[in-house]
Amino acid sequence: MTGPMTGPITGRTLRVALLGCGVVGSQVARILTEQADDLTARIGARPEIVGIAVRRPQRSRDVPVDPALFTTDAHALVTRGDVDVVVEVIGGIEPARSLILAALESGASVATANKALLAEDGATLFAAAEKAGRDIYFEAAVAGAIPILRPLRESLAGDRVRRVLGIVNGTTNFILDRMDSTGAGFSEALEEAQELGYAEADPTADVEGFDAAAKAAILASLAFHTRVTVADVHREGITDVSAADIASARDMGCVVKLLAICDLTDGDGGSMVSARVHPAMIPLSHPLASVREAYNAVFVESEAAGQLMFYGPGAGGAPTASAVLGDLVTIARNRLDEVRGVGESTYAQCAIRPMGETRTRYHVAIDVDDRAGVLASVAQVFAEHDVSIQTVRQEGRDDDAELVIVSHTAADAALAATVQGLRELAAVRDVTSVMRVEGEAE
Repeated sequence: MTGPMTGPITGRTLRVALLGCGVVGSQVARILTEQADDLTARIGARPEIVGIAVRRPQRSRDVPVDPALFTTDAHALVTRGDVDVVVEVIGGIEPARSLILAALESGASVATANKALLAEDGATLFAAAEKAGRDIYFEAAVAGAIPILRPLRESLAGDRVRRVLGIVNGTTNFILDRMDSTGAGFSEALEEAQELGYAEADPTADVEGFDAAAKAAILASLAFHTRVTVADVHREGITDVSAADIASARDMGCVVKLLAICDLTDGDGGSMVSARVHPAMIPLSHPLASVREAYNAVFVESEAAGQLMFYGPGAGGAPTASAVLGDLVTIARNRLDEVRGVGESTYAQCAIRPMGETRTRYHVAIDVDDRAGVLASVAQVFAEHDVSIQTVRQEGRDDDAELVIVSHTAADAALAATVQGLRELAAVRDVTSVMRVEGEAE
């Protein structure tokens, strides 16, 4: 235990300040109020909301709390000095970062769902919590209600995790699932997702992979005991995934998913960590292939435990609030016992592997002239860049001729050079699709 531990909550209430009362915050307030008796029994002290910071306090909200609790002065709320736990669900970098730091300095522990902030500047938050002798928990930051961060942080602390592979964004999974099940194009599937409330009016953070990249940074940091920020994560979205890609995957016995992939690899120079987010084809036999609609799932591979999979709703007010409240209970118990929970673990300090060195398989679709010698010239380009071809097939004839090539495992940089070389061939009209293939033995 490090840092001062003062103010046990034995014999009194657990005083909770809530930052934000939107989709998640309103559910946190509702559950805290409606299940106060059960939570009291679990914690050993009665939880009480002492303030809710919002931008518009007069706005009508279906939340069973005293309207007098709403305030626009978030800083004054978190620095009161008598708050035990601050729950931050406003998101974004600022003012969330400043408010969390002020809360910790004022003696409160923190439960947050802020993936963007943790992925960009988690080190500052963890250092502040360490200095203050307080907890910062963040289960709700990745995959909603699915308990994945605590298993990585605690349950698997005695094991060595080698890989974390996950579907961590419900919006993109819904879109890709609709494209696969109905034959719809990306735009049609996105429109349906927006109509059903699975996608925002501005879906950029989801469909371009920013949301998943932040989650990948958090997962890699915990799994490999190495500080990984969102800047270290290679990111590609799903906006270029076409109906033809979906159909080609189906022909291969695969399905397309937006994956967050975190790997630990060993080499002569020591262990290296890679984190990437991109669409990929995975075989129907893989457990992640059956994850449908807006659900999330995370597949973990470790040396002793083997393969583990965590599955469930990855977003939504009530599921995310469930994770927040789980953290709140843990924090409260720690306060009662005057101890701290698990802090940041970065002892490994592994180097970050550049994306160009990452190795996987590739599916490449090439629009070509339908004439003798074209396949030989295409194969030569692959050979020149040390990318071995596993399978090749031609689809269509004449002006519709297309070569579909699946490679053996190769470095990403080698594949990029191969694609550039293909585009320089006179017989190649265009390289219409390049997609990685994951999770299938060669």
